[in-house]
Amino acid sequence: MLAIERRNEILEKLQKEKRVVVSELSRAYGVSEETIRRDLEKLENDGYVIKSYGGAVLNENVNIDMPFNVRKNTNVVGKQKIAEIVRDMVKDGERLMLDSSSTAVFIAKALKEEKKNLTIITNSIEILIELFDRPDWHVLSTGGLAMEGSLALAGPQTDRMLRAYHVDKAIISCKGFDLENGITDSNELHAGNKKTMLERADCRILAVDSSKFGHTAFTTIGGLENISTIITDEEPEERWLEVFKKYQVECVWASERQS
Repeated sequence: MLAIERRNEILEKLQKEKRVVVSELSRAYGVSEETIRRDLEKLENDGYVIKSYGGAVLNENVNIDMPFNVRKNTNVVGKQKIAEIVRDMVKDGERLMLDSSSTAVFIAKALKEEKKNLTIITNSIEILIELFDRPDWHVLSTGGLAMEGSLALAGPQTDRMLRAYHVDKAIISCKGFDLENGITDSNELHAGNKKTMLERADCRILAVDSSKFGHTAFTTIGGLENISTIITDEEPEERWLEVFKKYQVECVWASERQS
């Protein structure tokens, strides 16, 4: 196993358990404790973890961007539930914009299973690869600056391409969703591109899992006035539902559809 693969697995373990122990990781991977300490030191230098005596804990600062391959393995069940809801909302032949979030990748996979003749505009390299084998779809890449670690294209060039089109639905996710501070992200380029997507769509969908509620990241994407529909995996608290109603924002969650 390559060191980067081991470190990503350690990050996935931290996402689930919040803490790791050097001696346990050493036994699990069959490497020395010194090797594991170097792994944790690298992860700490990158801002992902905080070293502690005998191990490390996850740095839960919402502005820390985890590698894409780690994010897509976090809360998989919740993202799959969200993707199924979005799939049922999309009609054959529609035009969509999908952002570069890990949630959007699950949505693309769900759409791929059932929908016909879609037009997809995305800045996600992962989604572009996922949809290469759908010859009946029109898949457009935005172009833009390649963002290391996020498998995304972003920036002003991405915005210019997005503004050239108008779509039926824009589907974005975010790093934080707070009643006072709105929809936020940790990166200004990504936030700007998501905002542009919302501006170019008739229906503006925020697909966000429940772990993002009540958190605020570095930069603003928009507020509830910029959203038509919120799709999430768990029922929000009543105070959230009251505010959604005030802004005339539809909210759909997985357990609601199953009841």
